[in-house]
Amino acid sequence: MIKVALLHFSFEDYTIELANSLVKHVDLTLIHPEKLSNACSNVLDSSIRVISFKKPRIRDPRNLLSMYTMMRIIKDIQPDVLHVQETNDPWYDWTLLINKMPPLVTTIHDIFRHPGDSMSVFGSEYTRRIAFYRSQQLIVHTHQLKKILTEQFRIPQERVNVLPHGELGSLYQRRGKQNSQTREPNTLLFFGRIWPYKGLKYLLQAMPLIAERIPEVKLIIAGRGENIKQYFPNGYDEKRYEIINDFIPLEEVSNLFQRSTVTVLPYIEASQSGVAALSYGMGTLVVASEVGGLSEIIQHKKDGLLVPPCDVQSLADAIIYLLSDRDLQQSMRTAALARCQEDLNWSNIAAQTAQVYYKELNMQNKY
Repeated sequence: MIKVALLHFSFEDYTIELANSLVKHVDLTLIHPEKLSNACSNVLDSSIRVISFKKPRIRDPRNLLSMYTMMRIIKDIQPDVLHVQETNDPWYDWTLLINKMPPLVTTIHDIFRHPGDSMSVFGSEYTRRIAFYRSQQLIVHTHQLKKILTEQFRIPQERVNVLPHGELGSLYQRRGKQNSQTREPNTLLFFGRIWPYKGLKYLLQAMPLIAERIPEVKLIIAGRGENIKQYFPNGYDEKRYEIINDFIPLEEVSNLFQRSTVTVLPYIEASQSGVAALSYGMGTLVVASEVGGLSEIIQHKKDGLLVPPCDVQSLADAIIYLLSDRDLQQSMRTAALARCQEDLNWSNIAAQTAQVYYKELNMQNKY
């Protein structure tokens, strides 16, 4: 059984579920900053070895010591493969540039910074490209991302592997409080970071059109980012909107999805979507813009609906269409949950990930 070190600084939901299935295929050690320990506690398979290290804030020069500690951990493990979840951390990127690493596999969740995302680290837009070239194998979640890497960054085709983003509903069900929520038949959910690329303004423009046909419609907006007040300069109807403009505790997330009939993703740009992956696993229907990787994740009229981006009327029509047809809702929910046992199933994704490791080790042995 090969020895794998799995390193992450973020994307912890993805990493947790991958690790839980990957440990059945490889000898696995998970490495992460101490601040992620709480998010990973109680949901990781007990057979996974976990090593944490202190990681200061990004502008703190003590990151030099942190990276030295991280490299010592990796060298002590002596893994056959080091698998890193995209870090968005220039300190790691420079460490990668100047150190000899084990055979390196990197999962790239987003190639470019999202428009309007002010949370990204200064300089990471450029330093992250070091990982594109220093990694022997890359994993992305959509063929669109593979196309960008191979055409714009000239990464050889054989080094870029497309593996789906697994469902996250089961993880949040394990984290959630055990009180089951009744699904509200006309409730919509907009969930996650609120930045311009998420297209919230188009959903808010669609709401009056939806309300004309479905007077009981309600929208939950849950997440933080931009100041939500800019969207409601004259206040809002509390019967129509429920706004939680804050970080949502992990144990509360499943309740929001269980309450809602439809998750709406009116994005103007997307590479992939953890929110869609979470919705599918929770049995919450999805209406999304046909942009980027969303058009690969969501199978139109089978397990979700896709609409043109920035098109308020089409967005409203799709939501009305779905809320008005209970039989359609049930067939789409069944199809989405079936996919959670197929291509979005973590056991299948872990097996494919292990194949990427063996593919690289075979390449190493050739030379």
